[in-house]
Amino acid sequence: MESLDPVSPLEQALHAARALVLADLIAGEVAHADVVSLVEDSVAERRWWVEQWPDGMAYLAGLVAQDVQDALLERYGRWPLCPVCGSGDPHALDVEPELGPDPHWVCHKAGVKVAAVGLLGSATGGTTSS
Repeated sequence: MESLDPVSPLEQALHAARALVLADLIAGEVAHADVVSLVEDSVAERRWWVEQWPDGMAYLAGLVAQDVQDALLERYGRWPLCPVCGSGDPHALDVEPELGPDPHWVCHKAGVKVAAVGLLGSATGGTTSS
């Protein structure tokens, strides 16, 4: 009987990025099947990207979040909406750093970090996975 190979660091990073973005989508109650497929599309594209540039593995969560945010904007509108600013036009949060580890959702209008990618539910009062 063959032993199973351990999961590669690349697969671990891809699964972690997928889980973090899905947690934010669930918190915003937008994790519908067609939206989840946007996450899967991004993960597949980012797998190729990291195979070309292995040093980018630490940036996967922020990049997948940005990919999904961009795809949602094209199809549905802004996501995630800022939970900090109670007045004015609704606006989306941005991921910072754009290319770096430890990505956060940030409101540029208020100039604040709202939550780490994957922890948006704690900032919006939505559901969080435990």
